[in-house]
Amino acid sequence: MEELKRRIVEDGIVINSDILKVDRFLNHQIDPQLMKQVGEQFAMAFAEAGVTKVLTLESSGIAPALMTGLQLNVPVIFARKKKPLTLNKGTLTTKIYSYTKEIHNPVYLEENMILDQDRVLIIDDFLANGEASLGLTRLIELAGATVAGIGIVIEKSFQDGRSKLDQAGYSVFSLARISSLANNQVSFLDE
Repeated sequence: MEELKRRIVEDGIVINSDILKVDRFLNHQIDPQLMKQVGEQFAMAFAEAGVTKVLTLESSGIAPALMTGLQLNVPVIFARKKKPLTLNKGTLTTKIYSYTKEIHNPVYLEENMILDQDRVLIIDDFLANGEASLGLTRLIELAGATVAGIGIVIEKSFQDGRSKLDQAGYSVFSLARISSLANNQVSFLDE
C-alpha cells in the first residue's frame, strides 16, 4: 500500500534497528482517511474468507480493525489488556509477550463474544515476533471458532513473527513489509 509506505517514511521515527514509532498516524494520533484505506485493503484481501467477526488487541489495533469491520459489515471485538469488573465469569484469557514493554501481559475476552461457528479475522497494527497475533489465535481457538486470517498494517519482516504464523498455518496479509530499520532508514521488503 503506497500511501501507507509514504506515511511510514515521512512520519515514522526509527527509534533503533528494531523499533519504529508511528504515533503520527496509527498508534497515538490516528489518520482516519488512511485507516479507511487500510480497512478497504484488508476487506479486499479477505473478501473470500467468510469473515463473521474481526478481532484485535486494545488499543492500537482498534482503528484498523474498526475500518475493516465496517468494510466487511461484521462486528469488531477487541481483547482487553486489563480485566474489568464486568468480566467475572465466562472469560477467555491468555498471556501475550509485549516486545516493546518486555513483559507478559494477560489479555481477556468475554467468552460469548466469539461463537464456535464464527470465522474470525485478526487485525493488528504491527507484526514483529508474532506474539500478539498468536495470542489472539489462542483466544479464538479457546472459543471453538476458526481463524479466517491475519491482517497486519506494518510487518517487520526482519523479525520472526511471519515465520511463526506461517508455520502455524495461518493466512497472513501485510500492507507494508519492512525489511530493515538499520541506520535509521526504513527499507521495504519489495524494494
